Amino acid sequence: MEKQRTYLCIDMKSFFASVECAERGLSPFETNLVVADESRGKGAITLAITPKMKALGVRNRCRLFEIPKNIDYIIALPHMSLYIKYCADIFDIYLDYFSPNDIHQYSIDEAFIDVTDYLSIYKLEPKQLAKKIINEIAERTHIPATCGIGTNLYLAKIALDITAKHCKDHIGMLDEQTFKETLWEHRPITDFWNIANGIATRLARYGIHDMKGVATAPEDLLYRNFGKNAKLLIDHANGKESCTIADIKNYKGKSKSISNSQILFSDYAYDKAHIVIQEMALSGCQRLLKEHLIASHVGIFVGYSKDATPATGGTLKMASSTNLYSMVKEYVDRIFEDTTHQDVPIRRLAICFSGLVDESAEGYDLFTDLDALQKERNVEKAVLEIKEKFGKNAMLRGFDLQEGATQKERNKLIGGHNGG
Repeated sequence: MEKQRTYLCIDMKSFFASVECAERGLSPFETNLVVADESRGKGAITLAITPKMKALGVRNRCRLFEIPKNIDYIIALPHMSLYIKYCADIFDIYLDYFSPNDIHQYSIDEAFIDVTDYLSIYKLEPKQLAKKIINEIAERTHIPATCGIGTNLYLAKIALDITAKHCKDHIGMLDEQTFKETLWEHRPITDFWNIANGIATRLARYGIHDMKGVATAPEDLLYRNFGKNAKLLIDHANGKESCTIADIKNYKGKSKSISNSQILFSDYAYDKAHIVIQEMALSGCQRLLKEHLIASHVGIFVGYSKDATPATGGTLKMASSTNLYSMVKEYVDRIFEDTTHQDVPIRRLAICFSGLVDESAEGYDLFTDLDALQKERNVEKAVLEIKEKFGKNAMLRGFDLQEGATQKERNKLIGGHNGG
């Protein structure tokens, strides 16, 4: 019989806002603070707000103009590199207690830990061990944390997301039985991990509004509506999850593509957007070169302001698989010029390289100037080395300096936000 496992799911409470408070020597439970880029205007989205703000009824990830005018608060500019540093410091705390093989960093502020074999080592019950880790995080980083404890990864996540909120010590615990006893009739169903509004709406058509409804619904109905994903839905409705951290560590994705997207700082005209898509193509080629990959296809996506016009774009197979911008540019320009509306403001752009293989599989026709291609590759490798050593803006192309170009500014960002 397989040994019952115990997982912790630890989440840093209002992480970005808590880091900004820690840097100022303030308590996030006593301070009104939001993390947002005020330079983007009152429509800027708050990346995080303190628990004190939430207690006042302010919604997380609201826009600045939605915060009631009678609330005084601090606006902190995002500092993504600082948040990454805090995340690394917290991960170091985990490593003081657990092997990296038993830790899965789910996001910058959330991690799963398989503590099954550590309970006997530390002679602690699951909740005692969770409290010990949370307390040490608070002492060493001044960041508050909450925790979910479960007999599988899913239950640990649900114990964190739902149960912990109703516990004084902010630590929730679930096994399959307590899940059914306490959360089977919990609503809204969208509180459960992996159930978004679209899934909830489809379930509601059949009078299913909670996990008990899913668990007791005819399986053929669920498979008819959700295909093979119905298996995951049924398992989760019964508090079951077979995936382990070892499975996650051993997983190898089948995806053979890389992509990049951005929301433009303002509405862009056709010509300015063309500059940006060329920058994105170059950036993608540099990434391929760095990872020793070549692509057989390139595609672009163009989204228009306020979604007034359906998105456009397309994908083309290139004559030769490559990672050289001089060859990719031709196809990117052709798609952009053939599919993009010239008289509609543009707000979103994306590019995708697919059909990736190792660059050792590279091959060209008899008419290709191989010496010229090798010269270009040597130049690009030299550029990458300079950027690696001196920063991404150490070398820029001429179009990076044109009006509307975004690469120079985006090189300063992490995850689309100020790096700090």
